[in-house]
Amino acid sequence: MTLTVRLPPRVEQELAEYCVMRRMTKSEAVKRALEELLAAKAGKPSAYDLGKDLFGPHTDAAPTGDSARHSKRLLREHFPPKKDSKRRAPAAK
Repeated sequence: MTLTVRLPPRVEQELAEYCVMRRMTKSEAVKRALEELLAAKAGKPSAYDLGKDLFGPHTDAAPTGDSARHSKRLLREHFPPKKDSKRRAPAAK
C-alpha cells in the first residue's frame, strides 16, 4: 500500500536526521513508528518495553569519565570474586 503524508518542515528535518544517524530509509522509519504506535494501542508492549531493563547502566550512579581506563576496577566492583575461590598464580614461562 502506498500512503502519501504531508509533514511539517520541522518533523521532516528530524525524520531525515534520524534516518541518517541510523542508516535507514524514511519509509522504514515510518513503518517502525506506526507498528509501535499500533502495538501500544492494542496494549502490546513494544520491543523497547520488553528489553528496557536490559539497556543502560544497572546502577543508579553510572561511571563517569574514561571507563576503559578503569575497566579492571569496574569489573571487580560489579563482579567480585567468589569467597571460596583462590587466585591462581601466573603460569611460569
